[in-house]
Order: sequence, then C-alpha cells, then structure tokens
Amino acid sequence: MNITQVQGDEYAPFYSAYISQVSNEFSLLEELEVSVHRLRNFVQEIPMDKYDYRYAEGKWTIKDILQHLIDSERVFAYRALRFARKDLTPLPGFEENDYANTADGSTRSIRDLLTEMAIVRESTLCLFRTFSDETLQLKGMASEREMSVRALGFIIIGHQNHHHKIFQERYL
Repeated sequence: MNITQVQGDEYAPFYSAYISQVSNEFSLLEELEVSVHRLRNFVQEIPMDKYDYRYAEGKWTIKDILQHLIDSERVFAYRALRFARKDLTPLPGFEENDYANTADGSTRSIRDLLTEMAIVRESTLCLFRTFSDETLQLKGMASEREMSVRALGFIIIGHQNHHHKIFQERYL
C-alpha cells in the first residue's frame, strides 16, 4: 500500500498538507517503521540547549512537539482501529492546544519522549500489520469528515514529517 493509492476523498482537505509530506518511496508499513527512526536520529543530534527553545512567543518547544506527535498518533491510531472494526459512531475532533497545555511535554526528558514515541509507533505498527487491503480502505467519520484507515496511517507519517521539517526550519 503506497501513498499514491490514497484518494482525496479519503481524508479532509485539512490533512492534504500532511499527505503531501509522505514520499512514495516506501509502503505504508515500511514508512511507519522507517520514519520514526529517522526522526529519533535527527532529534538526538539536536543540541541540548535547543530542546526547550521557542522560536516565538506562545510556540511549542521541541519537547512539546514530540509530546504532541505522541498524543496525535494515539488519536489517529484509535480512529483507525475504530474504522477498521466497522464502528460507524462519528468521532469528535481533538483540540491539540488543550492536549499540549495539559501534557506539558517541556517537563519531560528527551530520552523519555523518544522512548515513548518509539513504543507508540511500535503499537501503531502492530495494529496496522493486522489490517488487510480491504480493511485499509474502510472509512469512518472523525471531526465531521470521512476518513479511511489507510489515510490515517499516512497522516501519522505526514504529520511527523511536517514537524520534522519545522524543527529544521525554525528551531535550528
């Protein structure tokens, strides 16, 4: 399953910015596995004094963004699970700023954040490995928009790639 197979009607227009961040070099499962290592290696090379840096007032730190990636992946994977199990109950959106303010990722160590990120990704991989091609095409409603299981997998990747790019452009 490759990103080129995902159609525009499988996700809300908002997510096109994330979908466009995914390369067609790897399959969904391969990219889920490779991308977390790519980000982890990149973050470990960032100077320690940058982890708590904010490029502007009110912006998140690198630690906050890592916590945000963890929380978002859990939400997206939960949506994928619900849709894959043919649960047609519409799911609400989530307010990322409320999550970030409550989670307070800045108080955590980089090691803990990267460890949790790897564990969450391994869980996501285990889940997505159970999905057949037919299951990946199932859809459900989240944030008043229809989404497919496979689009959610690629959104997880694209969302991470989006923030990786922001790290490079605004934090270093």
